[in-house]
Amino acid sequence: MQPTQVMPTPQPAAGSSFFEQPNRYHVMVLSLLAGVAFIAVATILLRGRPAVLLLDYGSKHFPYPFTIQNIMHVIFFVGLGELFVRWRSGVRELSHIRAGFLPEDEQTVLQSRDLGPIRRRVAGLFDGETGFLPSLINLSILQFQSSRSIDQTAAVMTSSLELIQHRVDLKYGIVRFIAWLVPTLGFIGTVYGLGASLSEAGAAAELDIKEVARTLGVGFDCTMVALAQSAILVFLMQLVQEKEETAVNLAGDYTLRNLINRLYEG
Repeated sequence: MQPTQVMPTPQPAAGSSFFEQPNRYHVMVLSLLAGVAFIAVATILLRGRPAVLLLDYGSKHFPYPFTIQNIMHVIFFVGLGELFVRWRSGVRELSHIRAGFLPEDEQTVLQSRDLGPIRRRVAGLFDGETGFLPSLINLSILQFQSSRSIDQTAAVMTSSLELIQHRVDLKYGIVRFIAWLVPTLGFIGTVYGLGASLSEAGAAAELDIKEVARTLGVGFDCTMVALAQSAILVFLMQLVQEKEETAVNLAGDYTLRNLINRLYEG
């Protein structure tokens, strides 16, 4: 039986706290500013058909820049900001798997007296929202020290892992809502364009086909831009959520193999 080796706990690099663990609300504010900046740059650089397609520039139905396309751009950037926060969370959780909190050789067996240093090592690396692996290790050690039962410890770890998986899934609620809201706004823009075209056609003494076609085109542009943005958000959400769920699964597997299976009740 070999003693547990306690390795130094890795610390985030100085000056990188925002990138390592970005604050959700700070990122949301920055995302709103990024959306406004995108609209400003696009307004300066784009002309003609691209400006009408992406911005509804020169719209006679909305006071620019308060067009439906621009509202969609701002909401789209907020969705990207949410995905950035979740992506950094997934990267951070995966780094815990490689931190070596537990012995990983084939010989070490853990007794109750070996668990104190391990628990102290993971202390402060988790809270109610982050630190899947440190949280599982801490909870499993507490359960084993109180019950001296490996079966009960494994059951508590499994229950905790299911709660973590559910919590991770809930974190994507806003992104899912935004991925639904953006195409909804696009359809609203299209319906508004259809209604405006019919209204103009009914009010005009002489039908102007070009003007009606232009109004219809702007309406369909809303839907096209919205569907493109929604597709991007859904694709990125799948990639980011897969990374975070992989971190949850690896945390459970790591705890089972290197803690639960090494515990000795004697």
